[in-house]
Amino acid sequence: MPVNAEVPALALDEVSCTFVGRDPRVARYTAIDSVSLRVAPGEFVTVVGPTGCGKSTLLNVAAGLLIPSRGTVRVFGSVLDGLNTRAGYMFQSEALMPWRTALANVTAGLEFRRVRAQDARQLGEAWLDRVGLGGFGDRYPHQLSGGMRKRTALAQTLVLDPDIILMDEPFSALDIQTRQLMENEVLQLWAAKRKAVLFITHDLDEAIALSDRVVVFSAGPGAHPLGSFAIDLPRPRDVAEVRVLPAFIELHRAIWDVLRGEVLKGYAQQTKAN
Repeated sequence: MPVNAEVPALALDEVSCTFVGRDPRVARYTAIDSVSLRVAPGEFVTVVGPTGCGKSTLLNVAAGLLIPSRGTVRVFGSVLDGLNTRAGYMFQSEALMPWRTALANVTAGLEFRRVRAQDARQLGEAWLDRVGLGGFGDRYPHQLSGGMRKRTALAQTLVLDPDIILMDEPFSALDIQTRQLMENEVLQLWAAKRKAVLFITHDLDEAIALSDRVVVFSAGPGAHPLGSFAIDLPRPRDVAEVRVLPAFIELHRAIWDVLRGEVLKGYAQQTKAN
């Protein structure tokens, strides 16, 4: 489908999400409040914020998994009604099916779309090769390391060739070396096709290293954007090498000046709740 660069790939307008418990008089909680956010075609946007600020709620709204209490979501100019079929979603927790091999996990979405078995297999094997898992297609998830499972999940998401990629802290459970390898792989794969990406993380270093733009969210409840920072570091990037650049350090300082107070608020709220 042709892409109009002037129309955002993803646009959230005054979106709020309020959750109501069994007793609506006392158990209302507004996770995000009046959030407006744009992601252009080909743009890599990362949202950072303190724990509990509604980052995952935001992503679920963008995926069409959660209907907002108020506001509108548009996908390439069309109001989102139901699931966002132009988006691929890589979850924080593993979404691999343990009874299926790596290849069968990668091709599951193609099967649901009724792609011919032979074509699905060829595409699945090609994507396993792209993420460095050629020859591992017959392994089951329990036979793969954490990093290999994340690579499988990445191939599972990208094999469908989505126009928008949604990623919810996908590498948070990995050790630092594996995490940096995965971050570089994501950048290489993204650079090849320049899909719109909305990435969620609590790691400010990761956000700056990957992104074209970083959006800082306030602490919840009623989380909302506090600032948007253009990341004008040169591409292509190596996520380890870019961290030592003076421009990276300056960006980190500027964003942390906004984020620090919200992290402290979030920590205080969690401490009080406990």
